[in-house]
Amino acid sequence: MGHRKKYTKWAGVLLVLLLILGGVSTPFRQFMALPAEMRLFTGSPKQLHLTLPASATVSIADPDVLAVNGARQNPVRVNLNQPLTLMSKQLGQTQLTLHLFGKVPLKRMMVRVLPEIRVIPGGQSIGVKLASDGVLVVGHHLVGSSRPSPGEKADIRVGDYIVEMDGHPVNEVNQVAQMVEKAGDEKRSVKTVIRRGHQRKTVSLQPELDRKENAFRIGLYVRDSAAGVGTFTFFDPGKGVYGALGHVITDMDTRQPIQVGGGKVVHSNVTSIEKGQTGDPGEKRAIFFRENQVLGSITRNTQFGIFGKMDQNPTSGLYEQAIPVGLSEEVKEGPAEILTVVEGQKVERYNIEIVHRIHQKFPATKGMIIKVTDPRLLKKTGGIVQGMSGSPIIQQGKLVGAVTHVFVNDPTSGYGTYIEWMLKDAGVLEKTGLHDGARFFYKEFPATGNFKGEGRNDRFFVEAM
Repeated sequence: MGHRKKYTKWAGVLLVLLLILGGVSTPFRQFMALPAEMRLFTGSPKQLHLTLPASATVSIADPDVLAVNGARQNPVRVNLNQPLTLMSKQLGQTQLTLHLFGKVPLKRMMVRVLPEIRVIPGGQSIGVKLASDGVLVVGHHLVGSSRPSPGEKADIRVGDYIVEMDGHPVNEVNQVAQMVEKAGDEKRSVKTVIRRGHQRKTVSLQPELDRKENAFRIGLYVRDSAAGVGTFTFFDPGKGVYGALGHVITDMDTRQPIQVGGGKVVHSNVTSIEKGQTGDPGEKRAIFFRENQVLGSITRNTQFGIFGKMDQNPTSGLYEQAIPVGLSEEVKEGPAEILTVVEGQKVERYNIEIVHRIHQKFPATKGMIIKVTDPRLLKKTGGIVQGMSGSPIIQQGKLVGAVTHVFVNDPTSGYGTYIEWMLKDAGVLEKTGLHDGARFFYKEFPATGNFKGEGRNDRFFVEAM
Protein backbone atom coordinates (compact mmCIF):
# COMPACT_ATOMS: atom_id res chain seq x y z
CA MET A 1 0.00 0.00 0.00
CA GLY A 2 2.81 2.41 0.93
CA HIS A 3 4.59 1.68 -2.37
CA ARG A 4 1.42 2.46 -4.34
CA LYS A 5 0.95 5.80 -2.52
CA LYS A 6 4.56 6.71 -3.18
CA TYR A 7 4.18 5.87 -6.89
CA THR A 8 0.96 7.92 -7.12
CA LYS A 9 2.66 10.88 -5.43
CA TRP A 10 5.63 10.87 -7.80
CA ALA A 11 3.35 10.36 -10.81
CA GLY A 12 1.37 13.43 -9.73
CA VAL A 13 4.53 15.50 -9.32
CA LEU A 14 5.71 14.34 -12.73
CA LEU A 15 2.44 15.33 -14.39
CA VAL A 16 2.58 18.80 -12.80
CA LEU A 17 6.13 19.24 -14.11
CA LEU A 18 5.02 18.09 -17.53
CA LEU A 19 2.18 20.62 -17.55
CA ILE A 20 4.64 23.38 -16.64
CA LEU A 21 6.90 22.14 -19.41
CA GLY A 22 3.96 22.30 -21.79
CA GLY A 23 3.63 26.04 -21.23
CA VAL A 24 7.17 26.77 -22.35
CA SER A 25 8.12 23.86 -24.63
CA THR A 26 7.04 23.96 -28.27
CA PRO A 27 7.66 20.21 -28.82
CA PHE A 28 5.57 19.35 -25.79
CA ARG A 29 2.73 21.60 -26.92
CA GLN A 30 2.85 19.88 -30.29
CA PHE A 31 2.68 16.54 -28.54
CA MET A 32 -0.34 17.55 -26.47
CA ALA A 33 -2.03 18.87 -29.63
CA LEU A 34 -2.09 15.40 -31.17
CA PRO A 35 -5.70 14.56 -32.08
CA ALA A 36 -7.79 12.00 -30.25
CA GLU A 37 -8.31 10.26 -33.58
CA MET A 38 -5.94 9.67 -36.46
CA ARG A 39 -6.61 8.28 -39.92
CA LEU A 40 -4.32 6.77 -42.50
CA PHE A 41 -4.71 4.83 -45.70
CA THR A 42 -3.78 1.18 -45.85
CA GLY A 43 -0.19 0.67 -46.96
CA SER A 44 0.72 4.31 -46.26
CA PRO A 45 3.06 5.03 -43.33
CA LYS A 46 2.49 7.99 -41.05
CA GLN A 47 5.25 9.66 -39.05
CA LEU A 48 4.75 11.45 -35.74
CA HIS A 49 7.46 13.97 -34.85
CA LEU A 50 7.37 14.59 -31.10
CA THR A 51 11.00 15.67 -30.39
CA LEU A 52 10.65 15.07 -26.65
CA PRO A 53 13.81 14.04 -24.73
CA ALA A 54 12.15 11.06 -23.08
CA SER A 55 11.57 7.35 -23.52
CA ALA A 56 8.14 5.74 -23.70
CA THR A 57 6.28 2.60 -24.64
CA VAL A 58 3.55 2.40 -27.25
CA SER A 59 0.90 -0.30 -27.02
CA ILE A 60 -1.58 -1.19 -29.76
CA ALA A 61 -4.93 -2.72 -28.78
CA ASP A 62 -5.12 -4.66 -32.06
CA PRO A 63 -1.63 -5.27 -33.49
CA ASP A 64 -3.17 -6.87 -36.60
CA VAL A 65 -4.28 -3.38 -37.69
CA LEU A 66 -1.22 -1.28 -36.90
CA ALA A 67 2.51 -1.59 -36.28
CA VAL A 68 4.89 0.94 -34.68
CA ASN A 69 8.40 1.42 -36.12
CA GLY A 70 8.03 -1.91 -37.93
CA ALA A 71 8.28 -3.82 -34.65
CA ARG A 72 6.51 -7.15 -34.21
CA GLN A 73 6.33 -7.00 -30.44
CA ASN A 74 3.64 -5.14 -28.51
CA PRO A 75 4.14 -2.87 -26.58
CA VAL A 76 7.08 -1.18 -28.30
CA ARG A 77 9.74 0.82 -26.50
CA VAL A 78 10.45 4.11 -28.30
CA ASN A 79 12.56 7.24 -28.02
CA LEU A 80 10.28 10.28 -28.30
CA ASN A 81 13.17 12.35 -29.64
CA GLN A 82 12.99 10.24 -32.81
CA PRO A 83 10.06 10.06 -35.27
CA LEU A 84 7.48 7.35 -34.65
CA THR A 85 6.39 5.53 -37.81
CA LEU A 86 2.89 4.06 -37.86
CA MET A 87 2.34 1.47 -40.56
CA SER A 88 -1.11 0.15 -41.37
CA LYS A 89 -1.44 -3.59 -41.79
CA GLN A 90 -5.13 -4.03 -42.60
CA LEU A 91 -8.42 -2.13 -42.61
CA GLY A 92 -9.97 -1.45 -39.23
CA GLN A 93 -9.46 0.64 -36.15
CA THR A 94 -7.47 0.26 -32.99
CA GLN A 95 -6.38 2.25 -29.95
CA LEU A 96 -2.83 3.46 -29.51
CA THR A 97 -1.68 4.23 -25.94
CA LEU A 98 1.52 6.06 -25.12
CA HIS A 99 3.08 5.51 -21.68
CA LEU A 100 5.77 7.99 -20.66
CA PHE A 101 8.84 6.22 -19.22
CA GLY A 102 6.85 3.04 -19.75
CA LYS A 103 4.60 3.74 -16.77
CA VAL A 104 2.60 6.98 -16.95
CA PRO A 105 -0.32 6.78 -19.46
CA LEU A 106 -0.02 10.11 -21.29
CA LYS A 107 -1.94 9.83 -24.55
CA ARG A 108 -4.63 7.61 -26.02
CA MET A 109 -5.45 7.84 -29.70
CA MET A 110 -7.92 5.99 -31.91
CA VAL A 111 -6.30 5.05 -35.22
CA ARG A 112 -8.51 4.25 -38.20
CA VAL A 113 -7.11 2.53 -41.28
CA LEU A 114 -9.04 3.40 -44.46
CA PRO A 115 -8.82 1.78 -47.91
CA GLU A 116 -6.40 3.54 -50.25
CA ILE A 117 -8.11 6.03 -52.58
CA ARG A 118 -6.73 7.24 -55.90
CA VAL A 119 -8.53 9.48 -58.38
CA ILE A 120 -7.62 11.39 -61.54
CA PRO A 121 -7.44 15.17 -60.96
CA GLY A 122 -9.29 17.37 -63.45
CA GLY A 123 -9.01 21.10 -64.03
CA GLN A 124 -10.96 21.12 -67.32
CA SER A 125 -13.57 23.78 -67.97
CA ILE A 126 -17.02 22.18 -68.20
CA GLY A 127 -20.53 23.22 -69.13
CA VAL A 128 -23.28 22.21 -66.74
CA LYS A 129 -26.94 21.75 -67.63
CA LEU A 130 -28.98 20.95 -64.54
CA ALA A 131 -32.65 19.98 -64.66
CA SER A 132 -34.75 20.53 -61.53
CA ASP A 133 -36.87 17.82 -59.94
CA GLY A 134 -40.19 19.44 -60.77
CA VAL A 135 -40.83 23.01 -61.93
CA LEU A 136 -39.48 25.66 -59.58
CA VAL A 137 -41.59 28.69 -58.65
CA VAL A 138 -39.36 31.78 -58.75
CA GLY A 139 -41.89 34.62 -58.50
CA HIS A 140 -45.49 35.91 -58.67
CA HIS A 141 -47.19 38.30 -61.06
CA LEU A 142 -50.68 39.76 -61.40
CA VAL A 143 -53.20 38.49 -63.93
CA GLY A 144 -54.95 41.61 -65.20
CA SER A 145 -56.01 43.66 -62.20
CA SER A 146 -56.90 40.64 -60.08
CA ARG A 147 -55.41 40.62 -56.57
CA PRO A 148 -54.10 38.32 -55.30
CA SER A 149 -52.94 36.21 -58.24
CA PRO A 150 -54.23 32.64 -58.71
CA GLY A 151 -50.92 31.22 -57.48
CA GLU A 152 -51.02 33.32 -54.31
CA LYS A 153 -54.66 32.33 -53.67
CA ALA A 154 -53.57 28.68 -53.82
CA ASP A 155 -50.74 29.40 -51.32
CA ILE A 156 -48.01 28.52 -53.81
CA ARG A 157 -44.82 30.22 -52.64
CA VAL A 158 -41.49 31.18 -54.15
CA GLY A 159 -39.18 28.19 -53.73
CA ASP A 160 -41.98 25.62 -54.07
CA TYR A 161 -41.70 22.93 -56.75
CA ILE A 162 -44.72 22.00 -58.86
CA VAL A 163 -44.37 18.23 -59.24
CA GLU A 164 -47.81 17.09 -60.41
CA MET A 165 -50.86 18.59 -62.15
CA ASP A 166 -54.15 16.72 -62.66
CA GLY A 167 -52.42 13.47 -61.78
CA HIS A 168 -49.58 13.88 -64.30
CA PRO A 169 -45.91 14.33 -63.29
CA VAL A 170 -44.53 17.76 -64.20
CA ASN A 171 -40.86 18.39 -65.02
CA GLU A 172 -40.95 21.05 -67.74
CA VAL A 173 -42.35 24.54 -68.06
CA ASN A 174 -44.28 23.74 -71.24
CA GLN A 175 -46.14 20.96 -69.39
CA VAL A 176 -47.41 23.56 -66.90
CA ALA A 177 -48.48 25.84 -69.74
CA GLN A 178 -50.42 23.04 -71.45
CA MET A 179 -52.19 21.96 -68.24
CA VAL A 180 -53.18 25.54 -67.40
CA GLU A 181 -54.53 26.28 -70.89
CA LYS A 182 -56.54 23.04 -70.91
CA ALA A 183 -58.07 23.68 -67.47
CA GLY A 184 -58.85 27.29 -68.42
CA ASP A 185 -60.68 26.22 -71.59
CA GLU A 186 -62.68 23.73 -69.52
CA LYS A 187 -63.44 26.40 -66.88
CA ARG A 188 -62.11 24.31 -64.00
CA SER A 189 -59.27 24.33 -61.49
CA VAL A 190 -56.09 22.25 -61.70
CA LYS A 191 -55.36 19.78 -58.92
CA THR A 192 -51.73 20.64 -58.24
CA VAL A 193 -49.17 18.88 -56.03
CA ILE A 194 -46.30 21.03 -54.79
CA ARG A 195 -43.20 20.11 -52.82
CA ARG A 196 -42.11 22.53 -50.12
CA GLY A 197 -38.91 21.38 -48.49
CA HIS A 198 -39.49 17.73 -47.63
CA GLN A 199 -43.29 18.05 -47.51
CA ARG A 200 -45.86 17.58 -50.26
CA LYS A 201 -49.06 19.56 -50.45
CA THR A 202 -52.09 19.38 -52.77
CA VAL A 203 -53.73 22.66 -53.77
CA SER A 204 -56.45 23.78 -56.16
CA LEU A 205 -55.17 26.21 -58.80
CA GLN A 206 -57.77 28.19 -60.76
CA PRO A 207 -56.48 29.70 -64.06
CA GLU A 208 -57.66 33.21 -64.91
CA LEU A 209 -57.99 34.77 -68.35
CA ASP A 210 -55.51 37.51 -69.21
CA ARG A 211 -57.68 39.57 -71.55
CA LYS A 212 -54.74 41.54 -72.97
CA GLU A 213 -53.11 38.40 -74.33
CA ASN A 214 -56.25 36.27 -74.49
CA ALA A 215 -54.50 33.45 -72.60
CA PHE A 216 -55.02 31.74 -69.26
CA ARG A 217 -52.53 32.52 -66.48
CA ILE A 218 -51.86 31.38 -62.94
CA GLY A 219 -49.65 34.31 -61.90
CA LEU A 220 -46.41 32.38 -61.40
CA TYR A 221 -42.94 32.69 -62.84
CA VAL A 222 -41.47 29.21 -63.12
CA ARG A 223 -38.20 27.59 -64.20
CA ASP A 224 -37.21 24.01 -64.96
CA SER A 225 -33.40 24.15 -65.38
CA ALA A 226 -30.16 26.04 -64.88
CA ALA A 227 -26.95 26.25 -66.87
CA GLY A 228 -23.45 27.58 -66.37
CA VAL A 229 -19.74 26.84 -66.47
CA GLY A 230 -17.36 25.58 -63.81
CA THR A 231 -14.31 23.40 -63.31
CA PHE A 232 -14.00 19.61 -63.24
CA THR A 233 -12.37 18.33 -60.03
CA PHE A 234 -11.81 14.57 -60.19
CA PHE A 235 -12.76 11.28 -61.81
CA ASP A 236 -12.70 7.90 -60.06
CA PRO A 237 -12.01 5.30 -62.78
CA GLY A 238 -12.80 2.43 -60.41
CA LYS A 239 -16.33 3.53 -59.56
CA GLY A 240 -17.03 5.59 -62.67
CA VAL A 241 -18.04 8.70 -60.72
CA TYR A 242 -16.87 12.30 -60.76
CA GLY A 243 -17.05 15.53 -58.75
CA ALA A 244 -16.99 19.14 -59.93
CA LEU A 245 -17.58 22.80 -58.97
CA GLY A 246 -16.77 22.59 -55.25
CA HIS A 247 -20.07 24.03 -54.04
CA VAL A 248 -23.80 23.94 -54.61
CA ILE A 249 -25.69 25.35 -57.61
CA THR A 250 -28.44 27.64 -56.40
CA ASP A 251 -31.33 29.21 -58.29
CA MET A 252 -30.52 32.78 -59.32
CA ASP A 253 -33.82 34.16 -57.96
CA THR A 254 -34.68 32.08 -54.90
CA ARG A 255 -31.03 31.56 -53.85
CA GLN A 256 -32.02 28.04 -52.82
CA PRO A 257 -30.16 24.86 -53.89
CA ILE A 258 -31.69 23.34 -57.02
CA GLN A 259 -33.11 19.88 -56.40
CA VAL A 260 -31.75 17.59 -59.09
CA GLY A 261 -34.09 15.99 -61.58
CA GLY A 262 -31.33 15.08 -64.00
CA GLY A 263 -28.77 16.90 -66.06
CA LYS A 264 -25.52 16.56 -67.94
CA VAL A 265 -21.93 17.78 -68.07
CA VAL A 266 -20.54 18.80 -71.48
CA HIS A 267 -17.43 20.32 -73.00
CA SER A 268 -16.75 24.02 -72.42
CA ASN A 269 -14.30 26.43 -74.04
CA VAL A 270 -13.01 29.52 -72.16
CA THR A 271 -13.23 32.48 -74.56
CA SER A 272 -12.13 35.36 -72.32
CA ILE A 273 -11.46 36.45 -68.74
CA GLU A 274 -12.94 39.36 -66.86
CA LYS A 275 -10.08 40.13 -64.48
CA GLY A 276 -10.86 40.20 -60.77
CA GLN A 277 -10.41 43.45 -58.84
CA THR A 278 -11.10 44.61 -55.30
CA GLY A 279 -14.88 44.53 -54.89
CA ASP A 280 -15.37 42.64 -58.16
CA PRO A 281 -14.55 38.89 -58.28
CA GLY A 282 -14.27 38.72 -62.07
CA GLU A 283 -15.24 35.65 -64.11
CA LYS A 284 -14.37 33.20 -66.84
CA ARG A 285 -16.43 33.63 -69.99
CA ALA A 286 -16.98 30.32 -71.73
CA ILE A 287 -19.22 28.63 -74.25
CA PHE A 288 -20.63 25.12 -74.50
CA PHE A 289 -19.62 23.08 -77.52
CA ARG A 290 -20.01 19.50 -78.74
CA GLU A 291 -23.11 19.39 -76.57
CA ASN A 292 -24.13 16.06 -78.09
CA GLN A 293 -21.01 14.51 -76.53
CA VAL A 294 -22.16 14.18 -72.95
CA LEU A 295 -19.29 13.77 -70.50
CA GLY A 296 -21.40 12.62 -67.57
CA SER A 297 -24.75 12.67 -65.83
CA ILE A 298 -25.72 14.77 -62.81
CA THR A 299 -27.30 12.88 -59.93
CA ARG A 300 -26.48 15.09 -56.92
CA ASN A 301 -26.16 18.82 -56.22
CA THR A 302 -24.72 19.31 -52.72
CA GLN A 303 -22.89 22.01 -50.82
CA PHE A 304 -19.67 20.53 -52.24
CA GLY A 305 -20.64 20.56 -55.91
CA ILE A 306 -22.23 18.32 -58.49
CA PHE A 307 -21.69 14.57 -58.73
CA GLY A 308 -22.74 11.80 -61.06
CA LYS A 309 -21.72 8.99 -63.36
CA MET A 310 -19.03 9.18 -66.04
CA ASP A 311 -17.71 6.49 -68.37
CA GLN A 312 -14.20 7.82 -68.84
CA ASN A 313 -11.86 10.61 -67.82
CA PRO A 314 -12.45 13.77 -69.91
CA THR A 315 -9.74 14.66 -72.41
CA SER A 316 -7.40 17.68 -72.18
CA GLY A 317 -6.39 16.96 -68.58
CA LEU A 318 -2.82 16.82 -67.29
CA TYR A 319 -3.27 13.41 -65.64
CA GLU A 320 -4.08 10.10 -67.27
CA GLN A 321 -3.38 8.00 -64.17
CA ALA A 322 -4.94 8.26 -60.73
CA ILE A 323 -2.95 9.83 -57.88
CA PRO A 324 -3.37 9.50 -54.09
CA VAL A 325 -5.71 11.78 -52.18
CA GLY A 326 -4.76 13.55 -48.99
CA LEU A 327 -7.00 13.66 -45.93
CA SER A 328 -7.68 17.01 -44.28
CA GLU A 329 -5.10 16.47 -41.54
CA GLU A 330 -2.43 15.82 -44.15
CA VAL A 331 -2.82 19.30 -45.66
CA LYS A 332 0.07 21.59 -44.71
CA GLU A 333 0.31 25.34 -44.69
CA GLY A 334 2.70 26.14 -47.49
CA PRO A 335 3.16 25.79 -51.26
CA ALA A 336 0.63 23.96 -53.43
CA GLU A 337 -0.76 24.24 -56.95
CA ILE A 338 -4.10 24.37 -58.68
CA LEU A 339 -5.15 23.00 -62.07
CA THR A 340 -7.44 25.20 -64.14
CA VAL A 341 -8.17 26.64 -67.61
CA VAL A 342 -7.85 30.32 -68.48
CA GLU A 343 -7.86 30.01 -72.26
CA GLY A 344 -9.59 27.54 -74.56
CA GLN A 345 -9.41 24.04 -73.11
CA LYS A 346 -5.80 24.03 -71.98
CA VAL A 347 -5.39 22.87 -68.36
CA GLU A 348 -2.35 24.42 -66.68
CA ARG A 349 -0.66 24.32 -63.27
CA TYR A 350 -0.50 27.47 -61.19
CA ASN A 351 1.30 28.03 -57.89
CA ILE A 352 -0.66 28.94 -54.78
CA GLU A 353 0.04 29.14 -51.06
CA ILE A 354 -2.13 27.45 -48.44
CA VAL A 355 -1.90 30.21 -45.86
CA HIS A 356 -4.22 28.69 -43.27
CA ARG A 357 -5.89 25.33 -42.75
CA ILE A 358 -9.07 25.15 -40.74
CA HIS A 359 -9.77 22.16 -38.48
CA GLN A 360 -13.33 21.06 -39.16
CA LYS A 361 -15.56 19.00 -36.95
CA PHE A 362 -18.26 18.80 -39.60
CA PRO A 363 -18.17 18.98 -43.41
CA ALA A 364 -17.93 22.59 -44.62
CA THR A 365 -16.84 24.18 -47.88
CA LYS A 366 -14.35 26.55 -46.25
CA GLY A 367 -11.55 24.24 -45.18
CA MET A 368 -8.44 26.18 -46.13
CA ILE A 369 -7.51 29.73 -47.04
CA ILE A 370 -5.48 29.93 -50.23
CA LYS A 371 -3.59 32.70 -52.00
CA VAL A 372 -2.57 32.78 -55.66
CA THR A 373 1.18 33.39 -55.94
CA ASP A 374 1.76 32.50 -59.60
CA PRO A 375 2.55 35.70 -61.55
CA ARG A 376 1.12 34.19 -64.77
CA LEU A 377 -2.30 33.64 -63.21
CA LEU A 378 -2.27 36.99 -61.42
CA LYS A 379 -1.53 38.75 -64.69
CA LYS A 380 -4.26 36.88 -66.56
CA THR A 381 -7.09 36.77 -63.98
CA GLY A 382 -6.05 38.89 -61.00
CA GLY A 383 -6.35 35.78 -58.82
CA ILE A 384 -9.45 33.64 -58.29
CA VAL A 385 -12.43 34.35 -60.54
CA GLN A 386 -15.93 32.95 -60.96
CA GLY A 387 -15.83 29.75 -62.97
CA MET A 388 -12.66 28.62 -61.19
CA SER A 389 -14.52 26.77 -58.43
CA GLY A 390 -13.76 23.09 -58.53
CA SER A 391 -10.15 23.63 -59.65
CA PRO A 392 -8.17 20.79 -58.00
CA ILE A 393 -5.60 21.67 -55.32
CA ILE A 394 -2.49 19.46 -55.44
CA GLN A 395 0.07 19.33 -52.64
CA GLN A 396 3.10 17.02 -52.49
CA GLY A 397 1.71 14.80 -55.23
CA LYS A 398 -1.70 14.36 -53.59
CA LEU A 399 -5.12 15.75 -54.44
CA VAL A 400 -6.07 17.56 -51.23
CA GLY A 401 -8.88 19.96 -52.14
CA ALA A 402 -10.68 22.21 -54.58
CA VAL A 403 -11.13 25.97 -54.98
CA THR A 404 -14.54 27.20 -53.77
CA HIS A 405 -14.69 30.95 -53.04
CA VAL A 406 -12.86 34.21 -53.67
CA PHE A 407 -12.59 37.05 -51.17
CA VAL A 408 -14.41 40.05 -52.65
CA ASN A 409 -11.95 42.55 -51.20
CA ASP A 410 -8.88 40.49 -52.17
CA PRO A 411 -9.30 38.50 -55.41
CA THR A 412 -5.86 36.96 -54.97
CA SER A 413 -7.20 34.95 -52.02
CA GLY A 414 -10.10 32.68 -51.25
CA TYR A 415 -11.25 29.39 -49.78
CA GLY A 416 -10.65 25.79 -50.71
CA THR A 417 -12.59 22.77 -49.53
CA TYR A 418 -10.98 19.53 -48.40
CA ILE A 419 -11.25 16.87 -51.09
CA GLU A 420 -12.54 14.27 -48.65
CA TRP A 421 -15.90 16.05 -48.39
CA MET A 422 -16.30 15.88 -52.17
CA LEU A 423 -15.21 12.25 -52.21
CA LYS A 424 -17.80 11.47 -49.55
CA ASP A 425 -20.63 13.08 -51.56
CA ALA A 426 -19.48 11.24 -54.68
CA GLY A 427 -19.68 7.92 -52.83
CA VAL A 428 -15.93 7.30 -53.10
CA LEU A 429 -15.14 7.74 -49.41
CA GLU A 430 -17.95 6.25 -47.37
CA LYS A 431 -16.87 7.31 -43.89
CA THR A 432 -14.45 9.84 -42.44
CA GLY A 433 -13.29 10.23 -38.86
CA LEU A 434 -13.78 13.86 -37.95
CA HIS A 435 -11.82 15.86 -35.44
CA ASP A 436 -12.60 18.92 -33.36
CA GLY A 437 -11.39 22.35 -34.23
CA ALA A 438 -12.14 26.02 -34.64
CA ARG A 439 -14.08 27.78 -37.37
CA PHE A 440 -13.24 31.05 -39.12
CA PHE A 441 -15.39 33.38 -41.18
CA TYR A 442 -14.40 35.82 -43.94
CA LYS A 443 -16.27 37.81 -46.55
CA GLU A 444 -16.25 35.82 -49.77
CA PHE A 445 -17.99 35.27 -53.09
CA PRO A 446 -18.71 31.93 -54.79
CA ALA A 447 -16.31 31.21 -57.60
CA THR A 448 -18.55 28.81 -59.48
CA GLY A 449 -19.55 31.07 -62.32
CA ASN A 450 -22.90 32.51 -63.29
CA PHE A 451 -25.57 29.84 -63.39
CA LYS A 452 -28.73 31.03 -65.10
CA GLY A 453 -32.14 29.47 -65.37
CA GLU A 454 -33.24 28.22 -68.73
CA GLY A 455 -36.86 28.87 -69.64
CA ARG A 456 -38.71 29.44 -72.87
CA ASN A 457 -37.12 32.80 -73.65
CA ASP A 458 -33.92 34.76 -73.17
CA ARG A 459 -35.09 36.28 -69.90
CA PHE A 460 -34.62 32.83 -68.35
CA PHE A 461 -38.13 32.64 -66.91
CA VAL A 462 -41.61 32.16 -68.29
CA GLU A 463 -45.11 32.87 -67.19
CA ALA A 464 -47.14 29.72 -66.69
CA MET A 465 -50.11 29.88 -69.08
